[in-house]
Amino acid sequence: MYGYPINRSAFPTRSNHSSTIEVLGEGNVTAAPDRAVIVLGVVTDGPNLQAIQTENAKAISNVIQSLMSLNIPREKIQTHEYRIEIVHDYVDGKQIFRGYKITHLLQITTDHVAQTGNLVDTAVSNGANNVTSIQFTIAHPEFYENQALSIAIQNARQKAITIANTLGVTLGSVPSHVQEPSRTAGPVPYMTAKFAASAVESSIEPGQLTIKAAVRVWFLFA
Repeated sequence: MYGYPINRSAFPTRSNHSSTIEVLGEGNVTAAPDRAVIVLGVVTDGPNLQAIQTENAKAISNVIQSLMSLNIPREKIQTHEYRIEIVHDYVDGKQIFRGYKITHLLQITTDHVAQTGNLVDTAVSNGANNVTSIQFTIAHPEFYENQALSIAIQNARQKAITIANTLGVTLGSVPSHVQEPSRTAGPVPYMTAKFAASAVESSIEPGQLTIKAAVRVWFLFA
């Protein structure tokens, strides 16, 4: 991109510290998300485990079929969580068996972000009674990550120029070292959706995502 030597792990040797300017450059790029990941499903409870298992399975099947009718591929619908719990009441400090609770959550991935509200409404109207999360991401973030990295390098150089001018020294034309700090583990930055019920369709706004980059740069000066 710039022909700068990039070292992602090594720091400059101690002998360089007396003649270097160290700066941290930051770059941000905003982009509209193009992928939605929704977690929703069915929670059933009651005293008879077999009965609520049957009820839950039927409801989940209806939800899946309704999502597939919206052209969501079957492979984009997967079980996110399946849990059976024993439920108790507490009366006068005593634990009393009340029944069972089954939670079956699905994770649905769609690249049609504008369809998210309709997808959630369709699932709910066909038996889903739990919407756990709605997250928006970028399917292929590399383009935006590179843009943010380029801005970060420019930002670092401008800071170094400002410092050099203030000190009255001459800055080297290229950095002696460039280090990109390790990225925080996890997926591409996402934003939780705003979920607002509507008489016609749930209003779910994906907003904008911010992709961030940072570099630590050392410039020699004379």
